[in-house]
Amino acid sequence: MDIIKISSLSHPGIEVYASLTEAQLRNRLEPGKGIFIAESPKVIGVALDAGYEPVSLLCEPRHIEGDAASLIERCGDIPVYTGERGLLAELTGYTLTRGVLCAMRRKPAPDVAEICRDARRVAVIDGVTDTTNIGAIFRSAAALGVDAVLLTPTSCDPLNRRAVRVSMGSVFLVPWTWLPAPVSSLKALGFATVALALTDRSVPIDHPALASEPKLALVLGTEGDGLAHDVIEDADYTAKIPMAHNVDSLNVAAASAVAFWQLRAR
Repeated sequence: MDIIKISSLSHPGIEVYASLTEAQLRNRLEPGKGIFIAESPKVIGVALDAGYEPVSLLCEPRHIEGDAASLIERCGDIPVYTGERGLLAELTGYTLTRGVLCAMRRKPAPDVAEICRDARRVAVIDGVTDTTNIGAIFRSAAALGVDAVLLTPTSCDPLNRRAVRVSMGSVFLVPWTWLPAPVSSLKALGFATVALALTDRSVPIDHPALASEPKLALVLGTEGDGLAHDVIEDADYTAKIPMAHNVDSLNVAAASAVAFWQLRAR
């Protein structure tokens, strides 16, 4: 255990917690060297269980033998940065109410065919850029039995700090990767596709044909613009969630939970 007490914001090694942007942490040029930040003992523990490699820890002194003790032991010989509460709040931009942060190394993104090989229900996130929605969708996907999550390149990074926090570590529980090809390419892997959208040909989400599909990909777009016209046109089905009181739609995170439950593999 290498406990390093910091007294300034310029201490070498702590830039990952403050000065580096999410894009810099992700390192698009060299993804194998990318880093993400996990918060709270629970979330960090889930990430470790999923095989992610810790790089360093940051916590207040009181947590070294408290909330972070088991994590420090589990992480082995990595730097553990600590300092006064005010300094750490200035460093991260907020008080560490959850006790501990962990910088962790990203894994290479798996192949789409690989994570879809045995999947029956796949979520496709198309153009969703709100980190809170991404985290909430992943939490619902993990809880409601979705086998894999695919994201188009225009979607937010699931390992964004806030997305990880909102997901409560669920982003580490469901296999996911980027989908560089059109959504329609999933048909070659044996999936029927259903676009969640409001159109004249949308069927109710509880339509028997949807539940009977052996392999189904549920395509979710961002609220506002929703899914692109070509994505909707290329889908095998278009479905909607029936609404009461003239409500037109749900937030994409709420809609995903309804769809995942209704169309779960049986």
